[in-house]
Amino acid sequence: MTSYVEVQWDGLIGPTHHYAGLSHGNVASETHALSVSHPRQAALQGLQKMQAVHRLGIPQYVVPPHPRPNRALLTALGFDGSFQQQLNAAWAKDPALVRAAWSASSMWVANMATVSPASDTADDALHLTPANLASTLHRRQEAEFSHYLLQRLFGDVAVVHPPLASGEALADEGAANHMRFAATHGDPGVEVFVYGRDDTDGAGDGPEHYPARQTRAACEAIIAAHQLPPEQAILVRQHPRAIDAGVFHNDVIAMSNGTVLIYHEYAFADAEIFLDTLRQALAPAVLTAVQVTEEALPLDEAVSSYLFNSQLLTLSDGSMCIVAPEECRRSVAAKRLLDRWVAASDIPISAVHYLDVRESMQNGGGPACLRLRVVMPEASLVSLPPSLAFSDELHAVLSSWVETHYRESLTPDDLRDAALADEIQVALAALETLLDMPGLYADFSVSAP
Repeated sequence: MTSYVEVQWDGLIGPTHHYAGLSHGNVASETHALSVSHPRQAALQGLQKMQAVHRLGIPQYVVPPHPRPNRALLTALGFDGSFQQQLNAAWAKDPALVRAAWSASSMWVANMATVSPASDTADDALHLTPANLASTLHRRQEAEFSHYLLQRLFGDVAVVHPPLASGEALADEGAANHMRFAATHGDPGVEVFVYGRDDTDGAGDGPEHYPARQTRAACEAIIAAHQLPPEQAILVRQHPRAIDAGVFHNDVIAMSNGTVLIYHEYAFADAEIFLDTLRQALAPAVLTAVQVTEEALPLDEAVSSYLFNSQLLTLSDGSMCIVAPEECRRSVAAKRLLDRWVAASDIPISAVHYLDVRESMQNGGGPACLRLRVVMPEASLVSLPPSLAFSDELHAVLSSWVETHYRESLTPDDLRDAALADEIQVALAALETLLDMPGLYADFSVSAP
């Protein structure tokens, strides 16, 4: 019998981590726009989270950062000359264009791809589709390198599809709007695709203040590409009230693992119909659905604490634990819920681990945003790049690299200086060697979205 494991792939936070405020509808991103960021601290916090998950006995791997700056983006936007001249001209027109070219948002690899394990698909193959992230310029530019990187990481063990055609009709935000339910990692699962917009049913019932990023058409396209049986794929609409509260992805308002779903009462439109459909599809396995009411945790506090963006993980003894951001410990309402779940006899959660990922949180990404879940046969791990498998030794190596090459702080004005690009080039060249990924950046020419 094939033994399956769920591998956590965490994004290594890049050296240009900054607060650009480019993500409309992401409350934390907009709140901290143009404040001073701390790239070194951000990367070390991310590595400490990886180490904590690794020490829980869960397979943990590292995803290298995308190459930045993306000079090709500025060229495509009509800015010519030296890089410094491009920066000067772009800044004069709109500083947001410069900030986008330096964006380090690829750190949130929950948006990197949608993943369907072989146990779910008709062709018995692991499928990955890189997200096109068509809703925002600074993230749209990630799709091409994500495709290239996924092919390097999984080309021997998976079908890596190209991103969906870029455009609002097929806007796809990746695993942040995708959940998988199964009694064990290796059992055939039920995959849930959460969308915010359905262009076929009119726009009258959508959010009023913030955009809905994921489209139903994109979800349907991925279901078809991944060869998911209809009875194992469920589409559900995100509640517009949640989107208007700053819930730009489903993983900000719901978390799942195995047969457990923890969700806010405003996570889904037609929640009861969705839950009934999920229970029937999951049978004979039994769904444990834990609803958090607005009274227990108001939407604004769900967003500020990022309770639902915690990682819900299965341990070797079959129990589950939660890796939560430190903000949840400081939220009276969020901590009360976490304590209640650990104490409950009907919820298989044995412990909560609080971790400081504040630099990421202030830009709108918690623990779950920083990782991509990939369920795969344990025997297939030998086909993955061994240099990316997390260990205490790799933690020490990457921490030293960060300490050597990352700035302690970055201000918005720092992004106007082309000399920063020289620093980044040296850092990424060193990283290729440390991760034994020759040509990772040299063989890829960054292009415009």
